Amino acid sequence: MPKPYLSLGLCSVTLRALGIEAVVAVAADAGLECIEWGADVHVPPGDLDAARRARAATESAGLRVASYGSYWRCAGPFAPVLASARELGAPRVRIWAGEVGSAGASPAEREEIARAARAAAATAVSPPATAATPPTTAATPPTTAATPPTTAATPATTATSPPATAPIDLAFEFHGGTLTDDVDSALALIEASGVRAYWQPPQDMADAAALDALRRLPHVPAVHVFSWWPGSTRLRLCERRELWEAVFATFTHGDALLEFVPGDDAALVAEEAEELRRVAR
Repeated sequence: MPKPYLSLGLCSVTLRALGIEAVVAVAADAGLECIEWGADVHVPPGDLDAARRARAATESAGLRVASYGSYWRCAGPFAPVLASARELGAPRVRIWAGEVGSAGASPAEREEIARAARAAAATAVSPPATAATPPTTAATPPTTAATPPTTAATPATTATSPPATAPIDLAFEFHGGTLTDDVDSALALIEASGVRAYWQPPQDMADAAALDALRRLPHVPAVHVFSWWPGSTRLRLCERRELWEAVFATFTHGDALLEFVPGDDAALVAEEAEELRRVAR
């Protein structure tokens, strides 16, 4: 059994070629618990119908929405992203720390990314605006008849459905070509913005250095789980088992989300999920 405070799930980007319902079926059949829905294919920002479909399919299968993988880069409008996250019932939105790597970013670019992230985070924790109710100008006549009892029970909110007004967390992806491509840069951004970061193994980084970054990042909410080596060559999880066993000796609370399998092969997800359960014990 995985550690009790770990939740094992799937990133929908793993299966971009499949529709929403098919992604849910693969995750459920693999015994996973949650899904991070991506904005690139399955739930585009502002497409509220897609968000509703993804949420309904996820919850109908007994799974929960882990997060919304938005790819918002701390530039441009955040409102469509947040609207989709709320409709999806996502407790967290994953964002990217700009479009420039830490070595090439100017101080002004760093400050703008931190500022945008702070502003988005403040918006996400606030309840959505609602239209004001116009004042009543006429007195309400007294009720003369007893109100009949309600015979149908109000449907209960499922455990996987946070209220529409629930605050939403933000977290940076720990990713190359952004301000989180280096742990020191990521730590500076976290301090400046108040936004946490995911972790994943950086491309071509030795295990010891990758694990050092994980240990230094504060309060990591989620880990993207995949085995690439060298470069973007996709391996099975078991081919880097030593790394992942060390990861889960450190990361013991949060979402562990499978991301990418060799050949984007949906048939491999169940076996990769079983390996994830093995290393996460």
